[in-house]
Amino acid sequence: MQTVPSSILSFLAEPYPLIDAQIRFYDANRYCKLKGVLNEETLAFYAKVISDKVAEMSREERPLTQRDTYGKAFLQLFNLWREDERIQALVFSKRLAKIATDLMQTKGARLYHDQALYKEPGGGFTPWHADQYYWPLETDKSVTAWMPLQATPLEMGPLEFSAGSHQIVDGRELEIGDESEIAIQQKLRVTDFKHVVEPFEPGEISFHSGWVFHRAGANNTAAMRRVMTVIYMDRDMRLKQPENKNQVNDWNTWCPGAVVGDVIDTPLNPLLFSY
Repeated sequence: MQTVPSSILSFLAEPYPLIDAQIRFYDANRYCKLKGVLNEETLAFYAKVISDKVAEMSREERPLTQRDTYGKAFLQLFNLWREDERIQALVFSKRLAKIATDLMQTKGARLYHDQALYKEPGGGFTPWHADQYYWPLETDKSVTAWMPLQATPLEMGPLEFSAGSHQIVDGRELEIGDESEIAIQQKLRVTDFKHVVEPFEPGEISFHSGWVFHRAGANNTAAMRRVMTVIYMDRDMRLKQPENKNQVNDWNTWCPGAVVGDVIDTPLNPLLFSY
């Protein structure tokens, strides 16, 4: 197996400097996009490594026409860091974890889990949803790094945000699907939250909180939309009593052994950065 080049390891250890205005923007809108988080060498290396692992792990054989809305949205593979040490180097990198820590305004960041989200050519839209519906986390100090592994124009289905919509409570009880798309879209139409959809440059990464509503369009290109994500949480995050079956499943899957009311400190949730 090819190892991670030392130049990439050194780059992933370098801090990405945030300015106060970027942190304030994230705090108000609960999303931000940052240019140049990954350099050309790192992006090219991980585009191949992660894509090879997704191809190896994926078990989806049905054509798009035989899948439901969620199944058409993307191929979804979890915790690739446990499958490949090279991917672990990216997921565990201090460069990304420090950004997450600074945006959350916490003293450190733990891993919740990672996932690859590959939207096939002709793949459908990703419905409006809020991620933290699925997570048995006590506070909203969570953030997802959404890393396209190529330039992502609008026709490829980049992530879309409803800026500041973490303030909306209605719709938080909906799992991702047709119902969430309709209900949340109707709710957002009668609010003043700005709808933001923009292309992503190579190396550009977005970060969004667990309760901000977001979606993605269809992939209307002939190429795979390749995206890697890492979900971070406050280093002091505690497990809450699950409120739905999906949170029970996440407890058992992503933080097994964690105890309700205690800090989520399990072998699957390592501390990645701390001040």
